[in-house]
Amino acid sequence: MAAPAACTRFSDNYDLKEELGKGAFSVVRRCVQKSTGLEFAAKIINTKKLSARDFQKLEREARICRKLQHPNIVRLHDSIQEENFHYLVFDLVTGGELFEDIVAREFYSEADASHCIQQILESVNHCHTNGVVHRDLKPENLLLASKAKGAAVKLADFGLAIEVQGEQHAWFGFAGTPGYLSPEVLKKEPYGKPVDIWACGVILYILLVGYPPFWDEDRHRLYAQIKAGAYDYPSPEWDTVTPEAKNLINQMLTVNPSKRITASEALKHPWICQRERVASIVHRQETVDCLKKFNARRKLKGAILTTMLATRNFSSRSIITKKGDGSQVKESTDSSTTLEDDDIKEDKSKGVVDRSSTVIAKDPEARKQEVIKMTEQLLEAINVGDYEAYTKICDPHLTAFEPEALGNLVEGMDFHKFYFDNVVGKNCKAVNTTILNPTVHLLGDDAACIAHVRLTQYMDKQGAAHSSQCEETRIWHKRDNKWQNVHFHRSSNSPPFTFAPSAHK
Repeated sequence: MAAPAACTRFSDNYDLKEELGKGAFSVVRRCVQKSTGLEFAAKIINTKKLSARDFQKLEREARICRKLQHPNIVRLHDSIQEENFHYLVFDLVTGGELFEDIVAREFYSEADASHCIQQILESVNHCHTNGVVHRDLKPENLLLASKAKGAAVKLADFGLAIEVQGEQHAWFGFAGTPGYLSPEVLKKEPYGKPVDIWACGVILYILLVGYPPFWDEDRHRLYAQIKAGAYDYPSPEWDTVTPEAKNLINQMLTVNPSKRITASEALKHPWICQRERVASIVHRQETVDCLKKFNARRKLKGAILTTMLATRNFSSRSIITKKGDGSQVKESTDSSTTLEDDDIKEDKSKGVVDRSSTVIAKDPEARKQEVIKMTEQLLEAINVGDYEAYTKICDPHLTAFEPEALGNLVEGMDFHKFYFDNVVGKNCKAVNTTILNPTVHLLGDDAACIAHVRLTQYMDKQGAAHSSQCEETRIWHKRDNKWQNVHFHRSSNSPPFTFAPSAHK
């Protein structure tokens, strides 16, 4: 597509259609090119809301996408800057995620996995040839061009991508998704193109057996596994995988990046380029079954954020938004699973990067979303009278100002336990609490304050419906990767506890 004239406005060339997805500063809508009738996905960014750094990242993403033109990459067709909005016009990909498509197939073999990873490697090789490192290769970013059988795999979301010179290795900041991060990134060492190959190795492992090579609910233990390259091939599922496939994985998951296979070398591996002769064509039902569970876990982990995106217009790095006909489009924004920290301090006296102070930080909007979710969980524990769940969410030395304390500051859990033991849930048949207008202020990386209106509906034992509201402020502190409520202040305009017992603790 020819580059538009400098004075061209978006509306001169495109008709906007329905909304496909939304982020904090952008919206994705289907659009139709007036001259050809072709459909595209237009990402419309409100530049008035962007910080200077965010605007630089937007320009970087657009610059990178403009120079990547490959059948296995979601292509940027147009970039139009207007006074308050920037329009990025991408391929409209309607086939959904590759991993979701695999589990819906009637037949899936090792040879099919070989074909999938070949297309992914083709896209990565094109990136690397053009001096681009993606930094966030994962299943959510592997889409299908259409729902047609044999549709091309498309690599999406270049929001974390960086430009490098040749085989340059440097510290570009902590970025990526936990299970796909390379050892060198976790060690905060200089890195480059090999980080993408490591992620390809993780993806290939999953493609073959349906679960990842590195897994632990505790992130510190997960990172220790990755840094040590501690993975294996358990029986019986790996017994039926050919040695050539395992050989390719081993070369991709080589801890030393200088010894790791490159994308161009991987494409010449016998398991890829001679798959008809080397790769097994036996159906792998166990892989499909495991992959279904793996997909379900991925979706569950993303459900908190994507649900809030639909209702509260929060931002996520990896949004797959569904059209009315069930097709999907990828928007490159910010996700709770994607980590990025480009604010690296330099020791100017030594001319080296000071990595000891580097923080592994989630996107601010994702952290705000966590606080809202924890607040909802706390209120739900109150609604159902679950004191044990309540104590797990609250600091043992929780302080509070609330009407029942008659203006006094109370500390500890005994004051609250009295109401759980004697009042909460005793006078109500059903309770529902809604958080309205939540506003979260982040206080550094491990603390936050949330202010909100708490609307409570409940049925008393006579079956009469009631509702009440109050204003709350809660202070949260993150310890050992867990949020805990350390203080709250509730307004006194709520009814007394005897009237709405479980509504306002």
